[in-house]
Amino acid sequence: MRKELLFAFGAFFVMSLHAIAGNFSSEPLEKQPVNEMTVNVYKKDVTGDGKKDTITLKAVPFSPDALFLKQIWVDIKTSEGSEIRIDYEGGYEPKIQFVDLNHDGIKDMLYSSATGGSGGLYNVALHTLADNKLVDIGLPEPLTIQAQFEDDYQASISFVDTNQSYTVDLRDRKEDYDRLGIYTDGTLNEPMELMVLPYAFFEPTKIIGKPGKGLKGYQQISGAYKADGIGTATSYWYYENDQWNLIKIKWKANK
Repeated sequence: MRKELLFAFGAFFVMSLHAIAGNFSSEPLEKQPVNEMTVNVYKKDVTGDGKKDTITLKAVPFSPDALFLKQIWVDIKTSEGSEIRIDYEGGYEPKIQFVDLNHDGIKDMLYSSATGGSGGLYNVALHTLADNKLVDIGLPEPLTIQAQFEDDYQASISFVDTNQSYTVDLRDRKEDYDRLGIYTDGTLNEPMELMVLPYAFFEPTKIIGKPGKGLKGYQQISGAYKADGIGTATSYWYYENDQWNLIKIKWKANK
């Protein structure tokens, strides 16, 4: 009798396992729903055929109520029916500007989104879809800048690309720099470079003497920390002969 009960219990246990396995295998695996959103829809001719294409900027937020968008991309449906996708870096408040920057007569796509950091930096990308071919045009290289603290609460800044040099008076920050140990009675305790930040962002601009538009880039130079802004280098660029060419640099010290 005991053996019969054990056998019956074992048979019931095996049947139960099969039933459970059957339930799992019969139900399709469902993907986690994605909180996809449409940021903007543009109607522009980006291929050069004279007809408007549909450019849909989409994103997925970090969380349902978050302002930060962890995924950003654009779906492009051309007038000829082609479908093209461009993936961008995540950020805040993304947008696309349509302007011919490589001067081929066709509008390029200049993407930007704020990173949200203390330096006011943006993610930027530039593409062309001329003749339905996606090409990353790229952006200007960072400037070559030599910047360091000098004695007597001064700073020297040199733009190697254009042979421009400037001296900045930092005496209004004396108390802060003494507290941080950078200076002692106006003498540097040790050689120390300034902080040259990457480009904050680019924007289209008119270049005097050149047809069409170029780009204007902003780079901040800071002292002891990022928020200790000393000034901004604004560089002007023009795309010619398949490359970005530096036109001029303007330096503006913070007051």
